[in-house]
Amino acid sequence: MVNKILNPKFGNSINQKFREKRFEFFLNLLKKINSKQPIQILDIGGTESYWEQMNFANNNNIHITLLNLEQVQVKHKNLTSIKGDACDLSTINDNKFDIVYSNSVIEHLFSFENQKRMADEIRRVGICFYVQTPNFYFPIEPHWLFPFFHYFPFKMRVFLTKHFDLGHYKKSITKEAAILRVEEVKLLTEKEMKSLFPEGKIYREKFLGLNKSVTSYHFPKF
Repeated sequence: MVNKILNPKFGNSINQKFREKRFEFFLNLLKKINSKQPIQILDIGGTESYWEQMNFANNNNIHITLLNLEQVQVKHKNLTSIKGDACDLSTINDNKFDIVYSNSVIEHLFSFENQKRMADEIRRVGICFYVQTPNFYFPIEPHWLFPFFHYFPFKMRVFLTKHFDLGHYKKSITKEAAILRVEEVKLLTEKEMKSLFPEGKIYREKFLGLNKSVTSYHFPKF
């Protein structure tokens, strides 16, 4: 039941509604861009299906570069897929993109040091940025969709990951795989996001009076 309510794969889920509301906020920020079109967006960890859902596919005023660990095929002319590492964008020039966009990716980097590298690269290659991540202090862990999961001791999280299907994850085949999965996800606090993106402003998603996710954004005047 919790999975259907919170999992964005279900069209009527709360998470999908929040995603759409966040995108409305992004669209208002996009109006501030006074750039020679098409506006160049680098989406770190993004998918073609996401931009299709947001009605940005085949938009000639926007060009979106999807950066992932592997290059994938795309069918829309205004999308490009490239292979890359979010922590090392050294092949991309400073201020190459009008906007760097990232949705629920920065928490998947194993350590705060890697998150700092990604943040520094985002701030370097983009004139503007929009980076969203789940809030550490929200009680339902957004990947396992299990209340207070991220507050449990490490060994308990590994045990649950090894033995049960939870949220987005099927139970791990081996203990080593479970350890790797748990180690991968490091949720961030708002304070940590502010330290990673000191010039950024904060957009907070509220659910039942609690901050569900935190978005750092920076859209200076062109």
